[in-house]
Amino acid sequence: MLPALVLLALGAFAAAMPGFQLAGRAATLHLLFAVGALPLIFGAMGHFIPVLTRSRAAPSALAVLPFAALVAGALALLSLAVPAYFAARHAGAALGAVAALAMLGWSRARRRTTLGRPHPGLDWYEAALACLATALLAILAGAVWPEHRPALRRLHLHLNTLGFIGLTAIGTLSVLMPTAAAMPDPHAGPRLRRDLPWALGGALATAVGAAVFTPLAFVGAALWAVPLARLALAWRPLRGAVFAPHGAPPLLATALAGFVASLAFGTAAPFARSADPEAAFVAGFLLPLVSGAASQLLPTWLRPGAQGEWHATLRARLTRHGGVRAMLFLVAGLAAGSSQAWGLALAAATLVWFIVQATVALVRSRPLSRRPA
Repeated sequence: MLPALVLLALGAFAAAMPGFQLAGRAATLHLLFAVGALPLIFGAMGHFIPVLTRSRAAPSALAVLPFAALVAGALALLSLAVPAYFAARHAGAALGAVAALAMLGWSRARRRTTLGRPHPGLDWYEAALACLATALLAILAGAVWPEHRPALRRLHLHLNTLGFIGLTAIGTLSVLMPTAAAMPDPHAGPRLRRDLPWALGGALATAVGAAVFTPLAFVGAALWAVPLARLALAWRPLRGAVFAPHGAPPLLATALAGFVASLAFGTAAPFARSADPEAAFVAGFLLPLVSGAASQLLPTWLRPGAQGEWHATLRARLTRHGGVRAMLFLVAGLAAGSSQAWGLALAAATLVWFIVQATVALVRSRPLSRRPA
């Protein structure tokens, strides 16, 4: 299922990129976040939560949650694309909130069965799911209090981007980067435990500030800066892998830089009309994050179990020129955040390059049904 969700996300991203100029901003963002990213994150959580709790693999029935998330995203997109189906927005929000709470409940149940203390990354996932559920409930609240709908919409956007996606991504990057760089980080767990209050506080303050009290958003950005700076400093020993011409680490590092840039553009937005934090978030953070993580994880998801030559070969093909793509995504994110149209075009072209490269790599790796000797 996870490889299919990766392909769905990449396809949704590629389809959405022209929408920044050709379609409504809200519909484009929902195609990116609700249809592309949301089901993939649910699927990834189903894979990682058993790892973080040192428990058995997720039951097959859990696959209904990424599917429910996809349906919820499709309903939200339908309501924006076809005004006659406006009620589908609330149906999608309700379904998405139920799916988020179900995933959160399953995670809490796995936590209770863990031998010893679960990995602190689990706290980040649960905080992210709580942000998602709150963001979707905000849309439902807008149906009850339509006079507050603009503020609730801003709350929804920021709880999704800096809350749900941001907490999930930064929590995952903290453990995925050392794995991709083949340099274990024994301090990742304690750092995640120490930094979650800062990150969650930053996400909540930024969302509430964007909704009702702008100065609070600046406080949120400052709070988020603490764990982001600590993570960047922790990656200093990995700079050889980060600045390599190939591999996943350059893309993962660019995702961190893109997240910081989107926060900076968001802070500047009230004073500079040219600042576009949403475009910076997509081009500089989301695209390198998903393409970098997919490059590292797809071989494992395609053939779970012992890692061998087949996995190493496919991963090398997927991550080839990763450093070049990372540089292009970083430039694209900075340009897009400055409202330069060519930044989004560059990000889209770089994404298409990865999709073509991944397709060729997967075709060359066949037949998948045969196990390596």
